[in-house]
Amino acid sequence: MPSPTMMTAPTVPGKRRWSDAVMCGDVLCYVLLALLVIATRGIWFGDPVADFDEQLYSYIGWRMTQRELPFVDWWDRKPFGLFAIFALSHALFGPGALAYQFVGALFAFASAVLTYRLARKLASRSSATIAAAIQTMLMCAYASYSAQSEVFFLPLVLGMALLLVDGDHPRFTRRAMVAMLLGGLALQVKYTVLPQCVFFGSWALWVEHRRGADLRTLAGRAILFVMAGLMPTIAVGLFYLAVGHFDAFLHANFFSFFNRDPGPEGRWASEDLIGTLPLSMLAACGFYAAFRMKRPEPIGVWLFFAGWSLAGLASVFLPREIYLYYYAALSAPVALVAVPILDRTGPLRAYPGVVLTLSLALLLQMPQRARESQDERQAANALAAAIAPHVSGSRCLWLWDGPTALYRMTRSCVPTAYVYPDHLNNSLEDGALPVDQVQEVARVLATRPGVIVTADRPMTLQNETAEYLVEGALAAHYERGVTVPMHGRQITAWTRKDPSRGPATTATGPSPR
Repeated sequence: MPSPTMMTAPTVPGKRRWSDAVMCGDVLCYVLLALLVIATRGIWFGDPVADFDEQLYSYIGWRMTQRELPFVDWWDRKPFGLFAIFALSHALFGPGALAYQFVGALFAFASAVLTYRLARKLASRSSATIAAAIQTMLMCAYASYSAQSEVFFLPLVLGMALLLVDGDHPRFTRRAMVAMLLGGLALQVKYTVLPQCVFFGSWALWVEHRRGADLRTLAGRAILFVMAGLMPTIAVGLFYLAVGHFDAFLHANFFSFFNRDPGPEGRWASEDLIGTLPLSMLAACGFYAAFRMKRPEPIGVWLFFAGWSLAGLASVFLPREIYLYYYAALSAPVALVAVPILDRTGPLRAYPGVVLTLSLALLLQMPQRARESQDERQAANALAAAIAPHVSGSRCLWLWDGPTALYRMTRSCVPTAYVYPDHLNNSLEDGALPVDQVQEVARVLATRPGVIVTADRPMTLQNETAEYLVEGALAAHYERGVTVPMHGRQITAWTRKDPSRGPATTATGPSPR
């Protein structure tokens, strides 16, 4: 006889649970998720310095609208597709930060909806909504609250999962091909999704085997899956080959990834134990509930989510150096693994407490985060206003360390293709660039930038020789200007003492049009 905790309340004809009455359809669930996305991301709308990496993606994307190319005119190692998203955002909605933040919110909403759709394979509408809400909050908790690359590739990976989760679908092979193409697009946002693509491809082949495909058929489909997954990257490579810059594409996209030195702490820092606690606790509770409390049905779907979460973890650990925000990629698979503990029909009926706790923690932080965002954007605007009179299309601003958004905000020319400060000041990057860091820094200083921006506290291991050159130039030729607090650091603009003199050499970076 089942225990009382395993029994569900009887359904009385003509009556419905209050939660079923409220959750009267998927549309209402989507509306609630849309409101949550706005609530968790809206406070950063318009903040040009909300985060760090996105400022680089935005600048390169903006310059793409002026017919300039990543890897050639402006250097970074992220795939072309990520910059194309930012370029499209700026082409549609203007050069400001709101353009890509609005598009990022659309992608975040797509992730929430797809997480909901997948969770519905195991649970009710209300429980699926809770799982999707947790996914949305986890994305923001792991710094994807504005426009980090994770927010853009996650819906593509979720689309793969939705297409492949039903192994009995009559058009599974066709759906698998579409899924592999989505994986290829995700690779063009961030190459670290590769382990997830491998998992989904392996799952698709296993399903084909289970459906009776022989070895020869499996080999043929494996080749088709791989080609579909590589097609977007091959297309980009062929484009760069056609315009005569294939070497630049090859180095930035592949060689530089392996040439970059690992950080001193490697793939795991001691503080990550606390930082990853929300994900690890949710996953552990989901596994415990699945095996010791109530078996999720169908179990194959839950095992699919569990395998995907492990592949997602492999994606996080693929680079030689890991930042905490990489774990945002696990927000969806971990939320889905946790569905058994969130299910309102489960033995603990735990989801109200879980969601209320997470929501309360989030809501308590929002006023403070809103004030911080307002302070940061005011500081950025004040810094840009102080710099603008001293720079132009021929007298450049140079960011030795500071927010990349200042280049666009001041309408300054840029004296180097390495627009992201970290590329020239971080000693780990020295062997990964097409140029020598010290030589490039010396060349930039020789152009006599009108303003140099520095920070009081570095965020990475500094190239000491390059730093020595910068400090010498500041002491000899620059005077301290305005200083503003930003992201826990003091950012200072140094103005050249002889503004009447023109630059000694021509800056390599094209001036804004």
